Amino acid sequence: MDKLIEYQLSLYITGASQNSVKAINNLKFICEKYLHGNYVLEIIDVYQLPEVAYKEQIIALPTLIKKRPAPERRLVGDLSDTLKVLSVLGITLKDIE
Repeated sequence: MDKLIEYQLSLYITGASQNSVKAINNLKFICEKYLHGNYVLEIIDVYQLPEVAYKEQIIALPTLIKKRPAPERRLVGDLSDTLKVLSVLGITLKDIE
């Protein structure tokens, strides 16, 4: 994996719900393990900032958006499937071996 890539991630959540907390914890674990600090993670609570969710056309929560590197990709759910999250990030098993 290219160490110079900086990932820009946005995670949209609904307060401190069980799925939101699970998504945050799962994503932080994956980012630390596989991105090694080469990321910026923004966590947006749609209860606090509904206009941002509207602007980004968020229709289900939690939602992860990978904005950088292009292309933009989205994943809905608690992010417990590490392989799906890595796929959205553009990371293959070959990259991490």
